[in-house]
Amino acid sequence: MKDYEGKVYLNNAATSWPKPDCVVTAVSRALRSLPGDAGRGGIREFNVFEQVREKLGALLGISCPERIALGSNSTWGLNQAVFGFPLEPGDRVLTTKAEHNAVLRPLHRLEKQGIRVIYLDVDKTGRIEPEQWKAALRKYRPRLCVLIHASNVTGAVNDAQTLTAMTKDAGAAMLLDVSQSLGWIPVELEKWGADMAAFTGHKYLLGPQGTGGVYVRPGLTLKPYVLGGTGVKSNLREMPEEMPLHLEAGTGNEPSYHGLLAALQWAQENPLNREKTEEILQYLGNGLKALGCQVIQPKPPVMPVLSFTIPGWSPEEAGDILSGSYDIICRTGLHCSPRIMENLGTPGGTIRLSLSRFTERTDVDRVLEAVAALCGDETEKA
Repeated sequence: MKDYEGKVYLNNAATSWPKPDCVVTAVSRALRSLPGDAGRGGIREFNVFEQVREKLGALLGISCPERIALGSNSTWGLNQAVFGFPLEPGDRVLTTKAEHNAVLRPLHRLEKQGIRVIYLDVDKTGRIEPEQWKAALRKYRPRLCVLIHASNVTGAVNDAQTLTAMTKDAGAAMLLDVSQSLGWIPVELEKWGADMAAFTGHKYLLGPQGTGGVYVRPGLTLKPYVLGGTGVKSNLREMPEEMPLHLEAGTGNEPSYHGLLAALQWAQENPLNREKTEEILQYLGNGLKALGCQVIQPKPPVMPVLSFTIPGWSPEEAGDILSGSYDIICRTGLHCSPRIMENLGTPGGTIRLSLSRFTERTDVDRVLEAVAALCGDETEKA
């Protein structure tokens, strides 16, 4: 097995690492055990999907966990929501330039089908201003709005409660992308009045890849985007009408969901210390600024994410050196969010460092030492 000792992992906005040991154990145990998917494996004593739904319901701030459909990731959930929502040619969808390609690409397909999509600019830190959102609602009268709760590029957190209230007042439905925020900051879908929300399990929920899904409020029915077996009501020619079966076609990723359940239980027993990580993030940003880097630092609330560029280096060049020479694992480029770069003033992309609850100040010191060396190298080249 490869030895990762000595590496600094700062790519948690992509996939969190390390995972708690209990997650690895749970996945391994599930793979070694008889399949237990109720209705398919024949073992009905324990339904991991129901257990996960219960815990996710509390984190999402909803009282009806059966309205959560579980799939492979938030991309699956966003596709279910976007293509399942009852839109007609000529309808309008309002969104922002801060969205991930998991939103942008489905919306592009809708545009080809006669749906008009309006992409709003965000500020220089990646956040949409409520008054701008309100004005756009009044001007365009959208039927559906799609909004990222927290930017995967800058970490800026949008005021989901205010923006959702404005959306509902305007008569539109709200789809929130909480892929980055869930597990790190409070999410209260029922309180906010959100109609739908997509999430993933492998980021700040600390679960394995291959987990995630979509919440659909009571009273709203989506057209299933994926059709297939459900293990029950097999005589029906259409998908069953009740949730979550209505959107859950095919065999679920049972081993990974055992891992996600273990992660959710572990997080309950080990409360997150956000203040510690926020202090480390501020220290990192100040240190990079002192070295002459262009740093994007949104005002709180913010995720433990920081994007920056180093004068004289492209993000890709700098990232290769940070990884290859200094064992610092980060993300560079457009981060699957190409439209936001125009608003940030970084058309070539950024270097993104995303911390976790396991990140220590010594990890950040390693980063600052490496970036200082790169800045020194550039001075010598000049």
